[in-house]
Amino acid sequence: MITVFNGSTLEKWNRVDYMDHMGDDDRVVDAARVSMAKVASTFTSEQNASLISFLARNEHWTPFAHPQITFRCRAPFAISEQLKKHQVGMVWNEVSRRYVDDPPWVFVPDGWRTRPDNVKQGSDPDSLVDLPFQWWSDSVSGPLQDYKRMLQLGIAPEQARFILPTSVMTEWVWTGSLYAWFNVYRLRSDAHAQYECRGHAIDIKQHCQQLFPVSWEMLTHAHARNT
Repeated sequence: MITVFNGSTLEKWNRVDYMDHMGDDDRVVDAARVSMAKVASTFTSEQNASLISFLARNEHWTPFAHPQITFRCRAPFAISEQLKKHQVGMVWNEVSRRYVDDPPWVFVPDGWRTRPDNVKQGSDPDSLVDLPFQWWSDSVSGPLQDYKRMLQLGIAPEQARFILPTSVMTEWVWTGSLYAWFNVYRLRSDAHAQYECRGHAIDIKQHCQQLFPVSWEMLTHAHARNT
């Protein structure tokens, strides 16, 4: 969950909502066994799990690219721009503020982290700045009100949006293969990834674990073994 603010009200929103998916662990097995004209249903669950382990361990990634999962995601623009870099095996359709002029919501960080020593990016999760919420809310409320005034003056939403801060929330429908989602999780759950991105990675993991328990476990074990 993340906290959002519209200038007067605080709410909690989900970062990642499951929409639907195609396939299961057997889809991975079927994609691999087709080379020998065989299917998962003619083997035991243990044999199929062993095959999935072999595929993950030896980086035979194409069978994991056949299952597809679709999520509806929410994040501030500053974070969605980082997540949007994941392109291979994925498609992304986003709310456009060229067309939508609903009152914006902005992201509220869990805390304000300090800049760490001797690095060019990132933050120190163990060192927080005591920034009063009122100071921050007053700062972001100004652009939200100015955006509303610009629309009232007749300015087109596609231009009025320029005044909004990068903490404004956006949402998108994001579809990808199981393998692509694992790559998002692998990269964005890393300790060097921004903390806010790691929250999305954890949510993605939880959904994918439920949908593809064997494949996700084997991909995770293979990655841990190779790092």
